[in-house]
Amino acid sequence: MSTPKLTPMMVQYQKIKDQYPDAFLFYRLGDFYEMFNDDAVKGSQLLELTLTTRSHSSKNPIPMCGVPHKAVQNYVDILVDQGYKVAICEQMEDPKLAKGMVKREVIQLVTPGTQTDTGAAGAKRNNYLTALMMPQADQYNLAYTDLSTGELKAAAIDSRTTVMNELMSLQTKEVVVDDSVPTALTNQLQKMGILISKQETVEPSAEVSYVQQDLTDPRLQQVVGLLVTYVTVTQKRSLAHLQRAVAYKPTSFLKFDHSSQVNLELTQNLRTKKKSGTLLWLLDETKTAMGGRLLKQWLDRPLIDRQQIETRQARVGALLDHYFERNSLQDELVKVYDLERLAGRVAFGSVNGRDLIQLQTSLEQVPQIKHTLAELDEAVFDPLLTQLDPVDDVAAAIKAAIVPEPPLSVTDGGLIKDGYNDQLDTYRDAMRNGKQWLAEMEAHEREVTGINNLKIGYNHVFGYYIEVTKVNLDKLPADRYERKQTLANAERFSTPELKDKERLILEAEEKSVALEYKLFVDLREQVKSAITRLQKLAAAIASLDVLQSFAVVSENYHFVKPTFTTGHVLDIKQGRHPVVEKVLGRQSYVPNDVEMPDDTTILLITGPNMSGKSTYMRQLALTVIIAQMGCFVPAESAQMPIFDQIFTRIGAADDLISGQSTFMVEMQEANRALSQATENSLILFDEIGRGTATYDGMALAQAIVEFVHNHVHAKTLFSTHYHELTALDTVLPALRNVHVGAVEQDGDLVFLHQVQPGPADKSYGIHVAKLAGMPESLLKRADVILGELEQQAASAPTVAKELTHDHPNVASAESQFATTSPVSASTSTSTVAEQSVSAVSATPAATSDAVTPKPQPTDADQQLSLFTDEPEVDPTQAKVLAQLKDLNLMGMTPMAIMNQVYQWQQKLNK
Repeated sequence: MSTPKLTPMMVQYQKIKDQYPDAFLFYRLGDFYEMFNDDAVKGSQLLELTLTTRSHSSKNPIPMCGVPHKAVQNYVDILVDQGYKVAICEQMEDPKLAKGMVKREVIQLVTPGTQTDTGAAGAKRNNYLTALMMPQADQYNLAYTDLSTGELKAAAIDSRTTVMNELMSLQTKEVVVDDSVPTALTNQLQKMGILISKQETVEPSAEVSYVQQDLTDPRLQQVVGLLVTYVTVTQKRSLAHLQRAVAYKPTSFLKFDHSSQVNLELTQNLRTKKKSGTLLWLLDETKTAMGGRLLKQWLDRPLIDRQQIETRQARVGALLDHYFERNSLQDELVKVYDLERLAGRVAFGSVNGRDLIQLQTSLEQVPQIKHTLAELDEAVFDPLLTQLDPVDDVAAAIKAAIVPEPPLSVTDGGLIKDGYNDQLDTYRDAMRNGKQWLAEMEAHEREVTGINNLKIGYNHVFGYYIEVTKVNLDKLPADRYERKQTLANAERFSTPELKDKERLILEAEEKSVALEYKLFVDLREQVKSAITRLQKLAAAIASLDVLQSFAVVSENYHFVKPTFTTGHVLDIKQGRHPVVEKVLGRQSYVPNDVEMPDDTTILLITGPNMSGKSTYMRQLALTVIIAQMGCFVPAESAQMPIFDQIFTRIGAADDLISGQSTFMVEMQEANRALSQATENSLILFDEIGRGTATYDGMALAQAIVEFVHNHVHAKTLFSTHYHELTALDTVLPALRNVHVGAVEQDGDLVFLHQVQPGPADKSYGIHVAKLAGMPESLLKRADVILGELEQQAASAPTVAKELTHDHPNVASAESQFATTSPVSASTSTSTVAEQSVSAVSATPAATSDAVTPKPQPTDADQQLSLFTDEPEVDPTQAKVLAQLKDLNLMGMTPMAIMNQVYQWQQKLNK
């Protein structure tokens, strides 16, 4: 079948579409942007538009849909928010003057990473576009920019894990790559919902050279060049606001991976996926959009340089001590608009009159802000004072040129003040006088003709006219007017005098509008020349805004200034989880101490579910992060080291994209901590080992505790329901037991939420199940099963006493054996667990809150008779008992004990 012949317009459309195959092409036709073919079919579905066709009479009509050009931004945003690209194709000449097809071309490619109009909802969020190169294995060059603000940074990274963490922390929606990035990595990024864009070459340009000038590493120069080339190709407009690229190292900041950021709910609530209920929500008392974005950047990258932290602390302290000056500062900051994004719009050429008035208003606040800071008389603010350049020449230029309430459009006039330009005043005088003349002419003609409803009007087709209704036509003197247009109920006329006046008025209006636009563009270029100064001013105001936000939060929630030690002492008195406290109220929240002197690296935390173990762990992490941001902290007093990394394993989560189970994710996160943590790190492990069988989990938990204690030496909070692990404080000198208190009152469980020394006495799992509303019959059955298990565990009192060595928190002999460390074992964890079970008991100790089915008798159960009071034993059993009595348990490693038990088992089974 022959292909239908395309019209010249569709030939032009297809030629442009072929240049942007991965984008929706919005093709300008008059007052609409049209989409055709597959774009129309898919676009109509995504945008809920009516799908029509072009060439209805053809056998193969072309699918078509469109959107009004005045509302196009809304439709573009919808598509881009869903991860698509949109190419905006404009008419590049006046259709009235065009010969043949109107010339059209794409003026901008809008993508998820280059979207700059984020609206009020996105004012305090950055939208980062990232570039990634991989010149060789395990070498990643990364750069990112926010096109709306001009921020540009680059880093050389040596691991894929760190790269993925950076991308997730930046919440980047689009990554630009070249051929050096392997397909496996790009596929992984796509599965995460990140758009992959290709840019094969770095094209030299003035913009590329400018942003690269401070970079000394050729690798960073290359990736920044790739990023800026892509932006230049897609945006097709000035990038004068792009700042010179800044090199950074992730290791220069407190490091925590994306899973830790999620677990700690720093910026997103785990349940609602919103900002509310997060640390960012608590700390955000900023008054400007710039300050809000900077606050999140500080939260993503807390400091590890003590001097920088203490400088921020000193500024927060000064603002905290000067209440009235701080209030004045807040009043002034509220009037400051988003200078960073205003500068970006100036560079892009998309700024309008109202934007310039916002810029003027913002700049007029700077002298008062400087005066308020000077009144503080604090030397720590001197560097900020020097950065507060009011850019008064720009403010004065805008004030002189733009009317106080300008129209939204910059091409329809009414933008420039009277008296600003003599020629413009001349045109305006002609227009005003002409309109006055028309009003006088209308009054005169009514009087002469006696037609009271005679009027002089105007339209774009016929110009000025005199309109007379048909019922009054007989009143007109003959040949007074020249007929111009006939309507259903009226006739329109003209006169030579009216035509002359029309020419003068229209000429003045046309020239006036054109001159106004030229004057506006000249002013915009003047502002554009000051973009660098505006960006420096924006950075200073944003920093000041975040600092006053810290002061407000510290005052409102009774935060205190922490002190930093050169050693490893961690001592927090009456510490609080600031977000939970804000939600519950200060009177309801129970504060707790965290005491870890130099010689304590691990707190082993026990206690029932819902008692507050996880909250206690999270509050320490949040306190560290808040402190290293430079803010005061939620406590009565706080002394702490400066941490380099935070690792968390909190909560249960799987990784469906990678096909990994909850337990696998748990082990991977634990492994990252064990392999990457230093003695200056903070580790939070919550219920490690619960995702597998009891003995497997217990063995892994103990092995991890021992590894951290013996090899890592990081400050570690380790919560567990394996109460058997509490006996480790006798063999691990740097480990200390604490528990979250709970008491039974009339059969009900009451949580004290108070962290106390020593281990918990039991798990209270059935009580928690009762609080959850479990059926009463189920709870009674669980009580029966628990009693049977505890009775069986106590059926060998002699061996229990020997093995626990008077440690009552070790529930039974089999649990003591089962907690051997798998680190040094030659057999697998499951094998070790099986040996311990068959040697002592087939029934696990009551170490978890789970309801355990009633165990069935086995051969192993029969072996328990060896440890009862029965008088008769055979020679082999007697020999084993004799060896057991002489065994020095406390002088042996857990693995040595396990091996000995295994040998006894072999003898007894012969």
